[in-house]
Amino acid sequence: MEWLDKIPTGILAIAAVFMLLAPFVPEPHLVEKFRMLMEGTLKKPIDIFDVFWHLAPSVLLALKFVRAT
Repeated sequence: MEWLDKIPTGILAIAAVFMLLAPFVPEPHLVEKFRMLMEGTLKKPIDIFDVFWHLAPSVLLALKFVRAT
C-alpha cells in the first residue's frame, strides 16, 4: 500500500469532504442514498455504485490514518 502513502493527506482530505458533500444542490447524494436505504429502495446497481464512489476518498483517508499509526 505504498501508493496510499504517496497521496498527500491534505489533498485526500479535500477530496473526501468534496465527495461527501457533492452535489451541493439540491442535497448531497449520500443523504439521498441514505434515505433510499432507510426506505428500502436502494436497489439499482448504479445507486449502490454511487454510494461506493462517494465514500471512496473517505475510506482511503481512513486507511491512511490507520496505516500511519
